[in-house]
Amino acid sequence: MRAEKVGILVISYGSRAAAIIDALSRSEDYKVRFYIADKQKNPFNAKHAAKHVVIPDLDVVKICEFVEANKDEIDFGLCGPEQPIIEGVRDVIESKTGVTMICPTKRYAIEGSKVAQRILLDECCADANPRFNVFPRADYGSVRAVKTAVWQFLDEIGDKVAVKPDTPAAGKGVGVWGDHFTNREQLFAHFMSIFDGGSDVIIEEKVEGEESSFQAFCDGKRLAVLPETRDYKRAFDADIGPNTGGMGSYMDNKDWLPFMDKRDREEVERLVQKIFNKLRGNGSNEELRGIPFYVGFMHTANGAKILEINSRPGDPEIQNVLPVLKNDFVDVCFRMIEGNLSKIECDAKATVVTYAVPMDYGGYRVKFSGDKRVDLSGAYALQEQYDDNLRIYPGSMELREDGHTYALGSRTVCTVGVGENIEEAREISLDGIRNIDGALWNRGDIGAKYHIQKSVSRGGKGSS
Repeated sequence: MRAEKVGILVISYGSRAAAIIDALSRSEDYKVRFYIADKQKNPFNAKHAAKHVVIPDLDVVKICEFVEANKDEIDFGLCGPEQPIIEGVRDVIESKTGVTMICPTKRYAIEGSKVAQRILLDECCADANPRFNVFPRADYGSVRAVKTAVWQFLDEIGDKVAVKPDTPAAGKGVGVWGDHFTNREQLFAHFMSIFDGGSDVIIEEKVEGEESSFQAFCDGKRLAVLPETRDYKRAFDADIGPNTGGMGSYMDNKDWLPFMDKRDREEVERLVQKIFNKLRGNGSNEELRGIPFYVGFMHTANGAKILEINSRPGDPEIQNVLPVLKNDFVDVCFRMIEGNLSKIECDAKATVVTYAVPMDYGGYRVKFSGDKRVDLSGAYALQEQYDDNLRIYPGSMELREDGHTYALGSRTVCTVGVGENIEEAREISLDGIRNIDGALWNRGDIGAKYHIQKSVSRGGKGSS
């Protein structure tokens, strides 16, 4: 039987988009032509694209112009990065070109405001909401006034808090007591760095426990949940150093993580369903189509608490899931559009994602002025050896006119190991990283056994 042709727009930045393109290209029922709007000339994307355009700022108007020029060949589009979603890329493309987008509308780009998230959670699942207070820039006429207000809230809640910008900062604007500051003056300095930067500030109680990431596809009527993953935000081994966009992640060979049990999984599903019920109204809301809920949870002694909600696929977490997706991903996309999404199934495999990053990323080096060329050929050569259980997804990399690929400023490339268990997947992922030729570094403890055992002992659950 001849595969049906389908044209797909992918709005790209980072390894997440490469994983999406890879999953779509593995379809057996559809022959996919990709129309890729990219932040830079990503070598993976350029290789797979029928048409490829570089839009460095991912400006929504410029993306729409690209879609308009190719709309007769595009059946639908997906958006990986958050900023175009927040800026209403779906609204603009659908209204001006008629091309259907698989991402939430601007109205439901929930990660656009952490304050709005906390208010929403108070309305539908307050038990999962940490205590918080909002400090709007417009409400305070002087540093003394806002400092007095901050001190008053700390007197109520205690000093162990997290300080966050209202607007998105890719996980990098958050300061946490004990990690980024250890006294009130340091805390307030972090507060003012956000405040002076132009954002309202939210202070939340610090919640202790073990983190997991929840993701779900949505057709507006129902959620199709994906397996739980664990992200590593901190730059360096042993979870020290500044927050980053995510240095790696792991997923177990079942729907929950080793420090969780089935009841924990059911709890996070119940909480997200409450949020979904609140937003979709009576029956259905197609504006939520895509991945409207990529939710960071903290599993505490008092139940699951929600750290943040995002309205797009996780990076690196979606890279854990897509390589082991049993469903035809193109078919999943059509089902989201048609409103008949069904259960998502994954192979019973574990996956580990490890990022290799530039020498000056996360403050590993203050400065690096050496050669930034990166050669992935050694890692690609391993793929045959591992029978496709190693995936290599370039991220912040650029293919230049000299034919070489170069690392840019953010996370350069990730390797995904697929195995029968986390330990096997980790070894495959690290083998891929070791065979990349370039001045890059990586965390070595993503999915490490001792790290997971520490999580299990702190969580007190274990596998079940």
